[in-house]
Amino acid sequence: MKLKNKNLSKKFLIYGFGQSGISSFKYLKQKNKCFIFDDNRKKLNNKFKRFFISKSKLSNNNFDYIIISPGININRCQLSNYLKKNKKKIITDLDIFYKFNPDVLTITITGTNGKSTTSKLLYEILKNHNYDVRLTGNIGNPILKEIKVTKKTIFVVEASSYQLAYSKYFKSKFSLIINISPDHLERHNTMRNYALSKLKCVTKQNENDVALISNNNLLKKLLRSKNIKSKIIFVTRDKYKRLKNKLNNSNFINSANFENLNFLFELSKFMQLNLKTVIKTINNFKSLKFRQEVIYNSKYLKIVNDSKSTTLSSTIPFLETNEKIFWILGGLFKLGDKFKLNKKYYKNLEAYIYGKDRYIFSKLFKNKFKVTLSKDLKSTFKLIPKFQNIRTKAIILFSPSAASFDQYKNFEDRGKKFNMLVKRYLSI
Repeated sequence: MKLKNKNLSKKFLIYGFGQSGISSFKYLKQKNKCFIFDDNRKKLNNKFKRFFISKSKLSNNNFDYIIISPGININRCQLSNYLKKNKKKIITDLDIFYKFNPDVLTITITGTNGKSTTSKLLYEILKNHNYDVRLTGNIGNPILKEIKVTKKTIFVVEASSYQLAYSKYFKSKFSLIINISPDHLERHNTMRNYALSKLKCVTKQNENDVALISNNNLLKKLLRSKNIKSKIIFVTRDKYKRLKNKLNNSNFINSANFENLNFLFELSKFMQLNLKTVIKTINNFKSLKFRQEVIYNSKYLKIVNDSKSTTLSSTIPFLETNEKIFWILGGLFKLGDKFKLNKKYYKNLEAYIYGKDRYIFSKLFKNKFKVTLSKDLKSTFKLIPKFQNIRTKAIILFSPSAASFDQYKNFEDRGKKFNMLVKRYLSI
């Protein structure tokens, strides 16, 4: 069944009515029949309620496609049985975009850590080259919300494993898998499944496309079992080490952030971008909110809000320093996560662990460095040394290395709470 013809009326069920669901509905409703379902019907305002379809009426409707929100787990939702029976019909807003805009140059960025920063940085690099560029996916607007798209428009798409796992048609000219480590295994079950979801942005490519992939043994092994048509380039963490001395932005000093920069340097070659403009953009780049964001900096003390961190692997590069670190972490431990930090850095660490899974983290760090436990973030702040008592260079690092949902709505909510507590208890 062809989806490409925008004038060909189809019947869509849009499951999950958040930002991507709303944009999908508005994009399709003029030429197609669209119905809405959300596990929380209260989310629908009055103007959309007439398009809501009850669970009991689903079996009487033969939908051509089901557009599903990436956050919905088909094994744990109200329509679980229905979705499993109609799995072949499940697509995403990325699929709709590609089918209606196959000639638009699209760059997909995925991976475990640093997707948002890398995507935003690439957006700014292309903008500084005077391209009409859009930032979409997990950052910026939902992809179907963008208007006035031409064949000269470039889309930078930050794609999650959830989006890619559900997609069936979406492909991009350039696909970047910047790194991979255990994450979202509670949904994907195995590291293999998680990696395969990331690779979907590569397996759909053709011989005119390019994939820049982290030099990872699991990804390499999985690629050998696939019929890959695109040009594959494995990017090592120090491939562009020679350019490091041109950087003066402290956000890109740690190993993980510089590793991600290598992908942008490599991509710049393929897109024939001006290296001076690329370097200048990197040096002027300001970190995103709650992503390794420096919120205070004095002679002796730096405070970093890295609330976006949800895994230990995303935090470890920040722990690789000779400065004293008061590390605040906690929340919901990610299944399969591991703590791989060189022993030589243990002497600099003190960990303050809060939240539901604090005892799991405590066991991981046993006999490695000093650990202090507390019920919540507020209690933790009462245990941290006051500013006036710190007389050697130190960092208060808020990098939770865990999901936020035990106590917060999301990482943004968690980050805002941290900033508020800093002002209240540390007197800045």
